[in-house]
Amino acid sequence: MSMPTPNTIKIGGACGFWGDSSLGTEQLLKVPGIQYITYDYLAELTLAIMAGMRMKNPEHGYALDFIDLMKRTLPAAKSKGIKIIANAGGLNPAGCAAALQQAMIEAGHTIRIGVVSGDDATGTLGQLRKDGVELRDQHSSQAAPPFFLTANAYLGAFPIAAALDAGADIVITGRVVDSAMVLGALVHEFKWQTTDLNPLAQGSLAGHIVECGAQATGGLFTDWQQVPDWANIGYPIVEVAADGGFELSKPEGTGGLVNKAVATEQLLYEIHDPANYALPDVVCDFTTVNIEETGPNRVRIYGATGKAPSDLYKVCATYPEGFRCIGMLSIVGFDAHAKAKRTGKTILERTRAMFKRQGLADYTRTSIEIIGSETDLGPHAQVQLGHEAMMRIAITHSDKKAAAIFSREIAPAGTSYAPGTSGNFGMGRPNVTPLVKMFSCFVPKHMQTAAVQVGGENIQYQEPEHPKARAETHPTTEQSFDEITVPRELLGKPLIEIAHGRSGDKGDTSNVGIVARKPEYWPVLRYLLRPENVKNHLAHLVKGEVHTFELPQVQAFNLVMKEALDGGGMTSMRNDPLGKGMAQVLLNMKITE
Repeated sequence: MSMPTPNTIKIGGACGFWGDSSLGTEQLLKVPGIQYITYDYLAELTLAIMAGMRMKNPEHGYALDFIDLMKRTLPAAKSKGIKIIANAGGLNPAGCAAALQQAMIEAGHTIRIGVVSGDDATGTLGQLRKDGVELRDQHSSQAAPPFFLTANAYLGAFPIAAALDAGADIVITGRVVDSAMVLGALVHEFKWQTTDLNPLAQGSLAGHIVECGAQATGGLFTDWQQVPDWANIGYPIVEVAADGGFELSKPEGTGGLVNKAVATEQLLYEIHDPANYALPDVVCDFTTVNIEETGPNRVRIYGATGKAPSDLYKVCATYPEGFRCIGMLSIVGFDAHAKAKRTGKTILERTRAMFKRQGLADYTRTSIEIIGSETDLGPHAQVQLGHEAMMRIAITHSDKKAAAIFSREIAPAGTSYAPGTSGNFGMGRPNVTPLVKMFSCFVPKHMQTAAVQVGGENIQYQEPEHPKARAETHPTTEQSFDEITVPRELLGKPLIEIAHGRSGDKGDTSNVGIVARKPEYWPVLRYLLRPENVKNHLAHLVKGEVHTFELPQVQAFNLVMKEALDGGGMTSMRNDPLGKGMAQVLLNMKITE
């Protein structure tokens, strides 16, 4: 593992989501010359979970296990001069910092903690309503609900840099864009200004690559068989130069894989239009990016360009809408799948009769999936129905009492319905939980003020002035498609034989990145991935528009599919609410003329 040169900064990404392994921290603390370790705890779904926590205990609303992790590792990090940046603060960064400070005092350690807050946008949305602004969801265009549980603006990197400038050993933030944690460190180190748009774009790309932890080092890779030693998969490291160019690697002696294909898959992850990846500090154009293998488990990534950002912050809000419950049963034996379907339908029939007798309304939504019958493949399923099946049944209801009745009627299937019915794997009666939905919109930046504290003292911070975005719309890379002759030897084969793929989500929108395995497959993919062709293959899952964008430098495509996830997040009734399997479903598409 190389030491950083005098002109590079070495940053590790130890956490890709709330619930990730502590292995990343253990590995990265041992890497020679590492200067920063970042932790990304927050997804859109995570904030909904934290909202529920805060409802139960106002002092919570942050990643509680981050405190335990830092108890074990922060003193060692400080002794090595390694700084920590984490968005573990969630909905309560001050509470997270206070809990960590108390833990450090009790252990006899002196740690200078920085806090970035000011992302709470509930007041901003309230003021916009008072001003007569009609708030609508950016994805669905639906009107805003009457009230919000939470609302948080996605802040940028400069408040993080300010906390580091003031001497913080660790910076805890609320909602910032995921890449801002790496970019904040780079702004601090290289003294980048808001006008340094290309370095800001490259630094944001470095943050984007490592923000999901081991996804940058072989996790979720299409060719998973090539990835060695999952048990000790290495977490990502970027060594970033003053112009923003960087090399991606992993700790020596660890598992995982870093190559061009892995890095390209992660480049495409959840970026929407690659020519206009909008962040608070810069609009990134990733169509100009180059990725080169420079050695074993090491790639160089460079060439991203930047444009001036808008004068808006994205806001993700949550609101309650009834209750949900999900039950599962294992069914074994002859006709297992038919028995599973009938079991699910019977549970709904029985509970609806109970509701009627008790004067309760019907379900607002229901879903029955038979896992093991290739439900995600829809009409393309080819499975020979076997001797066992998993019945997954999900409901939503406006009344908690009705949802509780449903919960109690799962277990009786074990004695009342089909032979071979087993339980729900020792998990007990399914829980009834509040249904928390998400709402996304934009607010003027001047209405949202970031705040910075270091060592318990307020730091004077004012968001620096950003360049003005041009009035004209940034051109996209959405493509028209030429007719070609598909090589005969490829006809009838699944797409996976000529492409890699990775999928992610943003609300109810699915994002699928597709990468050509060889240069000669590029024109074939360009022809096959026509929006109407993709929409036809995924019609059982995707209800909205399909847009195809291309990145010719890395011979890849990014597919953006709207109304694709049954609402997405906690709203979705599907077994795969985040569309993690969407790329796998698309890669099953047969190559045709």
